[in-house]
Amino acid sequence: VIILFITMGAAFLGYVLPWGQMSLWGATVITNLMSAIPYLGNNLVKWLWGGFSVDNATLTRFFALHFLLPFIIAAMVMIHLLFLHQTGSSNPLGLNSNFDKIPFHPYFSIKDLMGVSLTLMFFILLSLWEAPILMDPENFIPANPLVTPVHIQPEWYFLFAYAILRSIPNKLG
Repeated sequence: VIILFITMGAAFLGYVLPWGQMSLWGATVITNLMSAIPYLGNNLVKWLWGGFSVDNATLTRFFALHFLLPFIIAAMVMIHLLFLHQTGSSNPLGLNSNFDKIPFHPYFSIKDLMGVSLTLMFFILLSLWEAPILMDPENFIPANPLVTPVHIQPEWYFLFAYAILRSIPNKLG
């Protein structure tokens, strides 16, 4: 679960980097959610922003974090696989039989490596040839804090969190 949240954080930080209208307002909305933390919230938001609003200092901080988080995620995935390899996964039947176990390497590691390679190749080709198809058209407009987009909606990979957020009537109370 921790790896999932860190991956979502890296995706959010990468979404802010094009510095378009949707990036600016997405960063403003998500970082303002930190103000709901009692006692520390407002100071935490100002620290994240590097000032009193989302600006170039925020973009620099988010770029540095976006660069570092994949290394942290890779280390956590390796540690997770190491623990899974040494202890094994749990069995819902409660039986500890070594009779029908299949070793992780080479069977699963080669299969996982092939799946990751094909997925990575697909997304690299998609981002090199058809990058605009992956972005919101509003995000091609340069960031302007004085103009709010008419319809603010997150990207597809954050829609579940957006639905949860919309179902809560008062986020800060």
